Amino acid sequence: MNYRPQPIDTSRITLTPEQLALIERLAENTHDLWAQQRFADGWRYGPERSDRLKQHPGLVLYQDLPDSEKHYDRLISQEVLKALLGLGYRIEGQGIAIAAAADQQLSLALQGLEESAQLNLSSLLQLRRAAIKVMPRTPDVYRVLGDAILQLGEPLLAYDVIAEGVKHWPDDLRLQQLFALALARSGATERANLLCQQLLATGSSDEGTLSLLARTHKDLWQQSSILHEKQHHLKQAAQRYEQAYQSSGHYYPGINAATMNLLLGRRDLARLLAAAVREQCQEDLGSADYWVLATLGEVALIEQDWHGAANWYQQAAIAGQRRYGDLSSTRRNAALLLQYWNRDLACLKEWLPLPRIAVFSGHTIDRPDRPSPRFPADLEPQAYQAIYQRLHQLDVRIGYASAACGADILFLEALLELGGEVHVVLPYDQEQFRQNSVDIVPSGQWRQRFERLLAEATEVIVASPRQRQPCDALYEYANLLLYGLAKIRAEQLNCDLVPLALWNGESGGTGGTASAIAHWQQAGARVEIVDLKAILNASEPIPETPEPPSFPGEAKPIMALLFADVVNYSQLAEEQIACFVEHFLGAIAALEFSLPYRAAMKNTWGDALYYVFPRVAEAAKFALALCDLIEATDWQAKGLPQELNLRIALHAGPVYRYVNPITQQTSYIGTHVSHTARIEPIAPPGHVYASQAFAALAASEPDKTFTCDYVGQTPLAKGYGTFPTYRVRRTSR
Repeated sequence: MNYRPQPIDTSRITLTPEQLALIERLAENTHDLWAQQRFADGWRYGPERSDRLKQHPGLVLYQDLPDSEKHYDRLISQEVLKALLGLGYRIEGQGIAIAAAADQQLSLALQGLEESAQLNLSSLLQLRRAAIKVMPRTPDVYRVLGDAILQLGEPLLAYDVIAEGVKHWPDDLRLQQLFALALARSGATERANLLCQQLLATGSSDEGTLSLLARTHKDLWQQSSILHEKQHHLKQAAQRYEQAYQSSGHYYPGINAATMNLLLGRRDLARLLAAAVREQCQEDLGSADYWVLATLGEVALIEQDWHGAANWYQQAAIAGQRRYGDLSSTRRNAALLLQYWNRDLACLKEWLPLPRIAVFSGHTIDRPDRPSPRFPADLEPQAYQAIYQRLHQLDVRIGYASAACGADILFLEALLELGGEVHVVLPYDQEQFRQNSVDIVPSGQWRQRFERLLAEATEVIVASPRQRQPCDALYEYANLLLYGLAKIRAEQLNCDLVPLALWNGESGGTGGTASAIAHWQQAGARVEIVDLKAILNASEPIPETPEPPSFPGEAKPIMALLFADVVNYSQLAEEQIACFVEHFLGAIAALEFSLPYRAAMKNTWGDALYYVFPRVAEAAKFALALCDLIEATDWQAKGLPQELNLRIALHAGPVYRYVNPITQQTSYIGTHVSHTARIEPIAPPGHVYASQAFAALAASEPDKTFTCDYVGQTPLAKGYGTFPTYRVRRTSR
């Protein structure tokens, strides 16, 4: 037989957002036609397909189908529509129109997005920017984009994208489900659980909602240290997964139900469920779908088939390349099963490899007037090659660094060359940083390379506003942020964090490479060093000469800052002011005195509180203790309104310490103090909100009694701007 398929070439066809919405309607219609014919032939719904009984799990509403089933109908509808357009036909009608140029650009970015092999963060971020410029007329863009970013392991970015979609389409179930998944993957488990319960209470009892609710119970089971709470959440997870499996017959809740029941000790039921799931997945093997392969790996672990698990998981890893979020989720489940069977977890790095994350520091290229060579410009090729080889050797694909000329830029370029993603933290604003740390070397096209890297970076964070005279503390602060942000990402993906430096082995000033290395080592990290002195000596041994003295500028300690404001203070009657001072402020003073640590400074004016602490952990614990105090006190019995409450904000950064000429008291001022004050008005009463910087520094703290949950990009008070914001809470006991 010489049959050779020759479908119509649709590779040059791009679809508008409205045409994508039409595809969804056509896909639903395709499903309805298929179901109508099945019903006419005597078929009925059943949890598993049975030709003998004429039962099929797909005989449900289109919106209740799992995404894997919808994908086939969408693909057929998409190709039919593209074929018509490719043949020169126009599609017109109510609600369908030829898109404007801006819509066409958005459509071009959307094309092929659902194909996992094409997923990369750079293209997704371009699409996100396009979606901001062109308000899509359907939620499809946000669904697809949010889901794709989650697959790549960026739950905070996904959160922002999905939140934007939810703002425009608050009743869209799929967006709400993705929102819950972004919360769960970012560590905000309790919020995710609450959202899923709300969806269930409003009648959304489909497989997606039930499975997400079960997943949050599974996470809460892992996070809790109280036996009866752990048992409750594990039973809830098993029950909800079973409920989802019974209603949909889909393998995803089925395999999770099997795993949860195994962890509960119900081995016979677990094996029964796993066997049914294995049969389903083997029917779908031709698609080489990531989740099918990963599910078969999980089945093998339940059945203690270690060789089979290795085979299926390794195939899944190939199918899911770059899908770091999905790979991480699969690894977590596999780890639970291996721990249950008392097996070594080391095999997971071979079965389901995840890339490492690097935080980087290194020397700048020597200025032309530098008296003693440290990193001369002619060593750039050797240094680049050494960094590239080390990144390749360590399997680093995600990196955090600044962007000064020299080692920083070489690191970022090498990582992009390896197909990785880069995150940049600048110590202060871009223009000033470029003048001070990039343009200082006229050769090497450093400015052009700097600007290109910032354009290609996943994110660029400016640690401090423009400074009249930058000081070492600003560079030290940026280094602390880099390490904390990288640590947060590594914890989200459950992968290794590698501190890496291009260093000559010599000590230096605050905020330099040696200082960053010392901080990493104090945090208990093993630091990888690319030896710059060895590269220099191999090129041409040069006698050492003393370093010129550094001029660090004015000292700015990095402090944790707390602002709090009493809600509805202005509504207190005159006769209640004395009660407020005695009981409310007095209770706070007593609380502070009872704690084992002390604030570096404290002040109050009217209803406002201002505290400065040396460490972020102290500020966080004091803020949470304030919340407990307010909630536990019967204010009405003390002559005050019962609803008396606080809004509390936390931030951390370099501040200017001075003695106030009027009060003769030590105080702290500066732009970071102002930043803290702008967070406080947007914090909900009874909650503690914090900046991204505070969350990053907290991630480096050994104290794990509190955690920071992402709540999105939030506009701060008085037009200060929109910034990533976190809610601080105690960790589960």
